Amino acid sequence: MKSYQAPEAGKPLIEVESPTPEPIGSQVIIKTIACGVCHSDVHIHSGAFDLGGGNELPVPVPNPFTLGHEVFGEVVAVGPEATNINVGDKRIVYPWIGCSNCDVCANGDEHLCNTGPVIGVMQPGGFGDHVVVPDSKYLHDAGDTPEHLAGSYACSGLTAYSALKKGAPYISDHDLIIIGVGGVGMMGLQIAKAAFNCNPIVVDVDEEKLKLALENGASAAINPMDEDAMMKVFEITGGNASVAIDFVGSEQSTAFGTSLLRKGGKYIIVGLYGGELKLPLPLIPIMERGVQGSYTGSPGDMHELMELVRSGKVDPIPVEKRPASQANQTLEDLKNGKILGRAALMHD
Repeated sequence: MKSYQAPEAGKPLIEVESPTPEPIGSQVIIKTIACGVCHSDVHIHSGAFDLGGGNELPVPVPNPFTLGHEVFGEVVAVGPEATNINVGDKRIVYPWIGCSNCDVCANGDEHLCNTGPVIGVMQPGGFGDHVVVPDSKYLHDAGDTPEHLAGSYACSGLTAYSALKKGAPYISDHDLIIIGVGGVGMMGLQIAKAAFNCNPIVVDVDEEKLKLALENGASAAINPMDEDAMMKVFEITGGNASVAIDFVGSEQSTAFGTSLLRKGGKYIIVGLYGGELKLPLPLIPIMERGVQGSYTGSPGDMHELMELVRSGKVDPIPVEKRPASQANQTLEDLKNGKILGRAALMHD
């Protein structure tokens, strides 16, 4: 098998050939067709998340490591104990796998387990042309979804869906503000329309992304760099926006976004750009606003999302196809904001 591995955090990926894995127990071997490239891949590759104030949160990945948690591929081998799957099936891989032995996993929240073998982080991912999946229960039928888009539902789609659930219900289009319409935010826009009957307001500093969001159903698009940006939001919402979902997660986005909500509103932070959250403390009780984090989604969320996707209710987002050999350049382009929507690495 061929993989594009980071020899250590922050180092350029190198092409590595190694023996193709053989399945044991309930394992399933997937031959990667496409793997979406996610902003979190950029952070994981760098080896740390920016906590602000010169502080960092290290990412405890193996050395070397193979990125890629948005995997779509074909089953090429199954272990003797594998069930409900056949060689030749094409599936999306749910990567947020827990340890299966703790209370968190028992409650169905494997994505919140601290010690699980997450694919593309702790276990080799889809930047390799074969991926080991521990059990067929982590595999999902993509229906008629294009191959280059399918894997993105395992992270950007799932992350957006989980965050939207935390803010629901949405009584009108003006209830919801989406901040940042990159790959995850654009997926959030499409899922808000499909699952929650809401055409949200979008906020982004990139005019191309704002234009694309309007073309894809946003009810309004605001550039926070405009002098009257905040007043535009207040005029559209009447000051009654109840939920803002921040798919950027930077000091700049939170400083702008937390001021947009009505009393009792909820601010949901998804993005991992980094920095510190700075809020005037008296305004928290006075405005009774809530701040909540949202991290990927549970196996149950994934099942719900894929039912929507297979039904054809979720419109596709733009995905740029690139050969897997361009993994390094793709990470760099994503880091520098040069990709609209999503990018997927296509394996031979």
